[in-house]
Amino acid sequence: MRSALPRTLARRSARALSTAFADAPSAPLRSARVNANHVPDASSPLPFMHKPNEFDSAAISKEHWSGDWSSEDIRAAQSANVVATWGSTKATANLPILERGEGVYLYDKDGKKYLDWTSQAVCTNLGYDVPPAVLEAVTRQLTTLPMVYGGLGMVEVRARFAKLLSEALPGDINGLLFPCGGAEANEAAIRIARRYTGRHKILTQYRSYHGGSTTTLAATGDFRRWFGESAATGMLKMLSPFPTTFQWAAEEEAVAQISLAALEEQIIHEGPHTIAAILMESVIGSGGVLKHPPGYVQGIRALCDKYGILYIADEVMVGFGRTGKFWGFQNYPGVVPDIVTSAKGLSAAYMPLAMVAMRQPIKDFFENEPLGWGATYQAHPVPLACGYECVKYLLENDLPGRAKALEPVMTEGITALVEKHPSVRQGRALGLFGCLDLVNADGQYVQQVSGPAAPASLVLKQAMLDEGLFGLFRSPFVHCAPPLVISEDELRDGFERLDRALDKFDAAIASA
Repeated sequence: MRSALPRTLARRSARALSTAFADAPSAPLRSARVNANHVPDASSPLPFMHKPNEFDSAAISKEHWSGDWSSEDIRAAQSANVVATWGSTKATANLPILERGEGVYLYDKDGKKYLDWTSQAVCTNLGYDVPPAVLEAVTRQLTTLPMVYGGLGMVEVRARFAKLLSEALPGDINGLLFPCGGAEANEAAIRIARRYTGRHKILTQYRSYHGGSTTTLAATGDFRRWFGESAATGMLKMLSPFPTTFQWAAEEEAVAQISLAALEEQIIHEGPHTIAAILMESVIGSGGVLKHPPGYVQGIRALCDKYGILYIADEVMVGFGRTGKFWGFQNYPGVVPDIVTSAKGLSAAYMPLAMVAMRQPIKDFFENEPLGWGATYQAHPVPLACGYECVKYLLENDLPGRAKALEPVMTEGITALVEKHPSVRQGRALGLFGCLDLVNADGQYVQQVSGPAAPASLVLKQAMLDEGLFGLFRSPFVHCAPPLVISEDELRDGFERLDRALDKFDAAIASA
C-alpha cells in the first residue's frame, strides 16, 4: 500500500514549485509543449544581392540603326551572344556568313557561291527565288490582318488552306491543325493519339528523328534523344527493317516479314491495349534516306488495324514532293495513315509552319472533346498565307513530278560515286532524296552518327565547302537533297563537286 506524504510536506512542495515558475515567467509549462502548435527554428531573412535591372536605353548600340555590318562586327556579336543547338557553339564559330540567295544558290559575305545541296535541312524546296504570288500573299496578309489568335477568330486563309490540304490527302483525312514546326506537329499528333485512344504508349523506330521538344525527342530513335528522353514517358523503341549491325534477312520481302513478326511480338508483350500509336517516318530521313521494304508499311497498317492502334505518318521531311510523290507514304500502295504530320516543304521554309491532318473519326471525336493541345501561333495567318501559295505553286508546276523525272539523274550520279570511291559503300535515291554511306578502309562506317567526328569526316566537310557545296552533313551519311526547282545541269554539277570532295576524303581514309 502506497504511503502518502505528510500534508505539511505536500503543501511546502506545492509552494516551492509555484515560486519557481513565478521566478521564470517566460518558461512554458512542459504540458503546454505537448500536442501544441509546431514551433519552428528561428529564421532570419536570406541575404539578397541587389543587382541593377532597370532598362538602360544608353546600353543599346547605335549600330542597330546603321547600315550593313562588317564581317568582323558579325563575328564579334556571334561570339558574344549567339548559342548553337545540336552541336557545341564553338564548332559553329566559322560558319559561312550568308548574305543572299538566288535560284538554288547561296552567296556569302565574301561573294563565294554555294550550291544548296540538301535544301539546307531538307526544307528550302522552292529555292531562293520566292514566287511572286507568295510575296504578294504575305504582304497582303501583313497589311490587312497580321495576327489572329486561332482560338478567338477565323481567317479566310486558314479555312482555304485546310480545305486544299484535305483535297490533297487521300481518303477521309479531313481535319487540319497548323502548328509552327515539325516537332510541334508531332507533339500535337502524339497528344491527339493519346486523347483519342485513351492509351499512353507510342512505338517509334531507332533510326528516326521526330523533333526537339521533350516528347518528340523521346520519340526520336537516334542519339539526340539522349539529351531529353528521361523527362518523357511511354515511348517504346522498335527495330527498323534497317539495323546498323545485322540483317533480318537477305531478301527485302523476308526483311519485311521478319521485322513485322518481331514488332507484333513486341506489341503482344507490351499489351496492345496500352499502345496509342505507331509513329514512323514514311522514308527514314536524317538516318540515311531509307525507303521501307515492300510490304513493310502495309504490314504496319495491318497491325495497327488488328490491335486498334493509330498509325501516324511523319512526313515532315518528305512531304510535298521530295520523293517524287506528293506524300512519302504514297510510295507504299494502298496505305492511308490515321494522322499525317508535315512541315518544311509546306512553306518551303520561307516561314515557320507545320500541319497535322487527321481522319474523320478522329476529327469527329474532338467536335465535343477538347483537343488538349494549343499554341499562341497555331494557325498564324501570315505563315498560312505563305504556305497556301507555296502549295499552290507546287501543284501548278508539278514539282513532285519534276523530282520523279530527275530521279534517274540522281541514281546515275550516286552510282558513279559508289563505283569510283572506295570510301563510299553504297547509296540510295528516291525522287530528289538521296544519300551515300561513308566507310573507312575496313569497310565499316567511318563513324557513328553520334560521333565523335572522324578526322576524315572533317576533311570531307571542309572539302565540300571548298567546292561550293552547302548543306546538311551528318557523317557517316552524305545527303543529296537539292531544292525541287533544280535543273538537270545544276544537279549534275553538284555531283561533280561532290566527286572532287570525295577524292580528298578517299585520301584521308587511305592515310589514316
